[in-house]
Amino acid sequence: MVSIGLLIIRLVIGLLFVAHGAQKLFGWFGGYGVKGTGGWFESIGIKPGVTMALIAGLTELIGGILFVLGLLTPLAGIMIAGTMVVAIAKVHGSNGLWSTSNGYEYNLTLLAVAIGIALIGPGQYALDAFLF
Repeated sequence: MVSIGLLIIRLVIGLLFVAHGAQKLFGWFGGYGVKGTGGWFESIGIKPGVTMALIAGLTELIGGILFVLGLLTPLAGIMIAGTMVVAIAKVHGSNGLWSTSNGYEYNLTLLAVAIGIALIGPGQYALDAFLF
């Protein structure tokens, strides 16, 4: 049952990050694509905006795919956690904890899940279990 629980967590969190990466990279799911996201990044002081949007999008997309697959899970967790640290530092941190005030509550939750799974492992229903 533990491995099924870990699989559910990996699927939900990983697929959400795949979608966030696709928003930044391709403009899918209501996103703005690399240029639009890059412009917003520039407006909040993340420069060069387009380059950083590309890096963020790729990190979320690839990290999410790896997390879903349970492949290189520690690396996937670090990739996801890294994007959440930046989101907290540059966007949500100054708004306090609670998401009702655009705070970092949700980002902190995702950060904890990513690090937790990276530390305990992806469970038996993961490519890591078959390959390593």
